[in-house]
Amino acid sequence: MIRRFSTLYVGHIELEQCGLAGIPADDRRYPNARLSETFETATALAQATDALGYDTLWLAEHHFQHEGYECIPNIPLLAVDLAHRTRRIKIGCAFNIVPTWHPLRLAEDYATADILTKGRVVFGVGRGYHSREVETFGNPMLDAEANRELFEEQVEIILKAFREESFSHQGKHYTIPPEVPYRGYRLKEITLVPRPVHQPLEVWQPIVSGSARSLDFMARHGIKGVISATAEQFVERWLRDYQAAAGRHGRNLQLGEDVILGFRMCLDDSEARAMDRARPYFEEHAKFMAPLGMLRYSEEQVKAVAARQAQSPTTATLENGVANRSWLCGPPAHIVGYLKEVEARYPGLQHIMIAWALGTPRELMIEQLTRFAREVMPAFR
Repeated sequence: MIRRFSTLYVGHIELEQCGLAGIPADDRRYPNARLSETFETATALAQATDALGYDTLWLAEHHFQHEGYECIPNIPLLAVDLAHRTRRIKIGCAFNIVPTWHPLRLAEDYATADILTKGRVVFGVGRGYHSREVETFGNPMLDAEANRELFEEQVEIILKAFREESFSHQGKHYTIPPEVPYRGYRLKEITLVPRPVHQPLEVWQPIVSGSARSLDFMARHGIKGVISATAEQFVERWLRDYQAAAGRHGRNLQLGEDVILGFRMCLDDSEARAMDRARPYFEEHAKFMAPLGMLRYSEEQVKAVAARQAQSPTTATLENGVANRSWLCGPPAHIVGYLKEVEARYPGLQHIMIAWALGTPRELMIEQLTRFAREVMPAFR
């Protein structure tokens, strides 16, 4: 049953002239003072969600986006600051882009954040989708297979570091530790110091194409899934595939268990008014994301996501998004009704995440968070 609610902020600043007729994505460039505004917005959202009873504020890690779309480069560092400005809200990593890190450095930073925040940082891993950031860090995405192999090995190292008293690793990309002399002996194992102290440690990963390989990897390592802003036909398919993968690895889950289901949303007194408010930001989001191959509203688009192929922003419409339930627009009572249907369809589902498109102003996000908390969440408490 649905009992937990969270929100996602990917780190955008407020953008002028949003929409397909507005400023082209590649023509946007902002000074450092504007890009730094993302931290003020993160603070405002953390304090709002904390006061309104949300479970988690999820943040996205991205790099080098002078266009102002995703401007948070280090979630564990920001999470420590936000935890000290709030009382109880958890700060989720959605997601750390593992190929931009050395896996042991990411493990150390997260463990430090876990201890300093008394367990209020939630760990998440992703492969990333923006070649500008991944290649700049020296791990070029020569092809999807090379990137996937690197990511999987890095995650395995991180989980060993978290879960084992001491460990070693010999793989395609890493030998840890190197066999070097240390105080009179050859180094064979190392220990992460400190390790996360709040257990059991949850690890989350996005489900973006529903590939059998990715779901098997997640199930094998006990990683939980996040499905966000995806047409409901794929949600149904991927939840069943995730459940089946978990079963093959000895975890008998109810349908929807260990998965967060996310929607983009706009509340208003009618569906038409909600769509009018959301439309410029929907279009801005599509304008940025489609060339990166990250829209998941149709079968064709999901195939493009899996192949890392560019999509056309004009093939995505808010009407389609509302029809396929990747977007929820309308009065709170209608949203409650649909989420009750989802709850009945997926008996293991406990956690719903709401979010807004790139460029949505801070005041509008807080207004929507407030209304959702007061008019939707009580129906599930």
